[in-house]
Amino acid sequence: MEEKQDRRFTRRDVFTASAGAAAVLGAAGLPVLATATPAFADTDHGRGRRLRAEPLIPARNRGIILYSVRDRINAAPDNTGVPYGFERVLARLAEIGYKEIEFAGYTQSTQILGRQITPKEIRKILDDNGLVANGTHTQINPATFEQQMDIAQELGMKNIGTGSDPTNSAYQADWDAAADTWNDLGRRARARGLRLYTHNHDAAYSFLLDTGPLDANGKPTRSSGTRRLEYFFEKTDPRYVFFEMDIFWAYVARYKHKEYTDRWGRQQTDLFDPILTVAPRTTRFPLFHAKDGNRNTAVPNGHDMVPLGDGDINFQQFFQTIGEQDFHHANWEQDTAPGGTALPAQSLDFAALSYTNMSELTIYRR
Repeated sequence: MEEKQDRRFTRRDVFTASAGAAAVLGAAGLPVLATATPAFADTDHGRGRRLRAEPLIPARNRGIILYSVRDRINAAPDNTGVPYGFERVLARLAEIGYKEIEFAGYTQSTQILGRQITPKEIRKILDDNGLVANGTHTQINPATFEQQMDIAQELGMKNIGTGSDPTNSAYQADWDAAADTWNDLGRRARARGLRLYTHNHDAAYSFLLDTGPLDANGKPTRSSGTRRLEYFFEKTDPRYVFFEMDIFWAYVARYKHKEYTDRWGRQQTDLFDPILTVAPRTTRFPLFHAKDGNRNTAVPNGHDMVPLGDGDINFQQFFQTIGEQDFHHANWEQDTAPGGTALPAQSLDFAALSYTNMSELTIYRR
């Protein structure tokens, strides 16, 4: 559980972190699978060190959050021929190639067993299919935290987390209080061999209201330009509190949360950069949601969710630049994957396509 200390990281470091990063950092709308053979010689100035290709995301670190296939996890037995319930769906995901599972609940249709499945039974299904639980989205509540850690350990996971922000507030005092709670819970998690993490949506990277005139309730009405979750990074202990970046929602934040009103009432612009948010503290991000999107300025989020590899988000650039390939775990997610009764196989078909595209991301080393 001891993590390496992050060194001081500059924008120049990001530009030199990968061969292609300098040309494309900050650009939008680039193809996701930028894996064409780079312009390197076969040998290193005659010294015989050949360039070799390796998977950018190691096979053992390729995962899926079950929210993406929730329709089939929760489906009652049917005659569609599509897997349903934990036993059949996890077997199919292992067949596709996934090695890791992030949970989004521990229940399935009671019509399968005549009762609810237990965590112990789910663990056996994982083991039988060579799968590892790498995390969960559950409720992080001090009153039930020990119980949730019991389940996490029953399932063999090293990370326990939530899909919600530590607080939905725009105010610094509420994030301070949340940091105190999470530092305490993270300390308890570490004592049991777990890492506590929180997952972002776009609002987590919007701006704090932390300066300027006060409103009728004594609350600040303007911003210093500090983003909510970035403030939380600094208020929480890096030994105890970790993060899962949802890459899609981070790029939605880049699109939506650009402007704030400073203490003097002036409009300011600040462009959020997901890579530069992770890179200086890369070992605080053990998990990622590898969720893809197509740019579409006609919708409020500026992007439409699509299977990984079908969108515009440059995962090649993202994962290569942040480094620490062995440490990071990428969980495919697509909130919109379920196809309903008309397309019951869609979510698992998208899972297969997304796995193929994730596996084709490549890094080149000497």
